[in-house]
Amino acid sequence: MRAVVCEELGSVVVSETKALEAGPGQVVIAVEAAGVNYVDGLFVQGRYQIKPPLPFVPGSEVAGTVMAVGPDVTEPAIGTRVLAGCGLGGFASQVVVPAAATVPIPDELDAAQAATFTQSHCTALFALRERGELKAGENVLVLGAGGGVGLAAVQVAKALGSRVLAGASTEGKRDAALAAGADAVIDTSTEDLKSTARAWSEGGVDLVYDPVGGALADPALRALRENGRYLVIGFASGTIPSLPLNQVLLRNRTVVGVDWGSWSTTKPLEQRALLEELLGYVRNGRLDPVPPRTEPLEAAGKVLDDILSRRVVGKVALLP
Repeated sequence: MRAVVCEELGSVVVSETKALEAGPGQVVIAVEAAGVNYVDGLFVQGRYQIKPPLPFVPGSEVAGTVMAVGPDVTEPAIGTRVLAGCGLGGFASQVVVPAAATVPIPDELDAAQAATFTQSHCTALFALRERGELKAGENVLVLGAGGGVGLAAVQVAKALGSRVLAGASTEGKRDAALAAGADAVIDTSTEDLKSTARAWSEGGVDLVYDPVGGALADPALRALRENGRYLVIGFASGTIPSLPLNQVLLRNRTVVGVDWGSWSTTKPLEQRALLEELLGYVRNGRLDPVPPRTEPLEAAGKVLDDILSRRVVGKVALLP
């Protein structure tokens, strides 16, 4: 098998290694595509709170075909197309995961779409509905709307019946947000975020979805209406903002932390139900995931650098 290996922090190489075997309760997936996420870049840079021992294979979500099963595994059967979260090990031509971690891929998704679906879309639904209590007809400001997490939030918010103002710093990202269903866009590099969002929503947005942090946080908070909710998703800008608490007090606003990763790990049954619901949206046409850019394994280093530098529009999948 071939795998992208981090032998020293800050860089990766493609190596050949022995084929994998399935132990009890496990399956081996022949990987057709591996989704690339911001967290994968943090792992390689040594900047994530979890620091695996070197060497390790990054990559946390995959799609492919079951090629071997453990002695006690009855489902999924060999030959089944599945997607799975794997934590680490995904940037490879094979990966071993617990059989219970696999989910059949709907016919509506190709391997690259399936491999880039779970983290972004589950984060969006968990954040918007479970943490933000989003209701149909409410106005949502999505920051970082041209990235993978942002585009997923645009689509999920629309699937939940909301109006979406998508904020992004480049024309290409704003075009992608509009294509994904955003009702309007704002250039966060030149336009006044607070006044534009308030004017668009006729007084203030109900919800802010912020995976960016940095300098946009303060004006986004001030763009909220009475009882507005500010969802803290992450800090892709590289800067963790300090929010003025008087602006939280005013108009009875709420700041809500969103940690889908730990929630999904500690509540696997609830997470599976969340994912199955989203895949149901795909099957009935309520959700149409944006096809990702695809690259070979050899491009992993550049792709990770592009994601950390916020140069990627949408998502990227590596093809072994």
